[in-house]
Amino acid sequence: VTLTNSISILELFHGPTMAFKDVGARFMARCLGYFNKENTQEVTVLVATSGDTGGAVAHGFLGVKGVQVVILYPSGKVSDIQEKQLTTLKKNITALEVNGTFDDCQAMVKQAFLDESITNHKQLTSANSINVARWLPQMFYFMFAYKQLKNKHEKLVFSVPSGNFGNICAGMMAQQLGLPVAHFVASNNANKVVTEYLLTKNYEPKPSVQTISNAMDVGNPSNFVRIEAIYNNDFQYLKQHLSSYSFTDTQTINALKELYNEYNYVADPHGAVGYLGAKEYLKERPDSHVVFLETAHPTKFLDVVE
Repeated sequence: VTLTNSISILELFHGPTMAFKDVGARFMARCLGYFNKENTQEVTVLVATSGDTGGAVAHGFLGVKGVQVVILYPSGKVSDIQEKQLTTLKKNITALEVNGTFDDCQAMVKQAFLDESITNHKQLTSANSINVARWLPQMFYFMFAYKQLKNKHEKLVFSVPSGNFGNICAGMMAQQLGLPVAHFVASNNANKVVTEYLLTKNYEPKPSVQTISNAMDVGNPSNFVRIEAIYNNDFQYLKQHLSSYSFTDTQTINALKELYNEYNYVADPHGAVGYLGAKEYLKERPDSHVVFLETAHPTKFLDVVE
């Protein structure tokens, strides 16, 4: 979707749960269902969610034979619609509400994979972005966006609302495979570990802060180690390809209003953060064309958008 001469929107909410994670989750579900059909032992998919992953995984794996799904989500830190998408499906889907943060949920999942008392009698796999079958398919839509814009713009930049950094990392993998992307912008909310790292060279995970863009409330993004590996653990090389900005809830709300009042476009809070990142980058590089990712449908965050 064209917003201005220098900004476009990549809408990723046209799947069944209205979030970008439908792409990777449904790909993985189909693959696991196919490759596991000869296996007599049931596979348990264990996943932590800050909002959208759980719903996409639940719907993607619903009814897949030989697969049980267990979803951990932080109490009071997902939207009403997100929670309903997790908890109302039954069948082979179990959702567990955790009295803690997304980082706590993610730590519990990682601990389970290392616990031999579980893994000795349960066949576990993950549907978080730590699983490449969930993560790598997300490269596709960066290529899809480039295909539509390649004849119009030379310097194509992606502004990605970033929490656990899996989405932007998939774009970077596409770049490594030859996709001609000039730069990536990690657009953060108040959880700004990577923004501060690029300023100070000091990577310091922190407890997550609750914001209105809740799917990005991650204080220790697990995919950032992949990003460092992609760029050979070279800080200067990384900075050539990645910028990062953080924005407050007030700035996010103002961006939602601006998108609606000036462009008649209704965004969700995460997309609004991506829009802010695009604008910030264009101040430095006005000759670029920035695509910001609209990662979820605004109806998933009605309380904020209204």
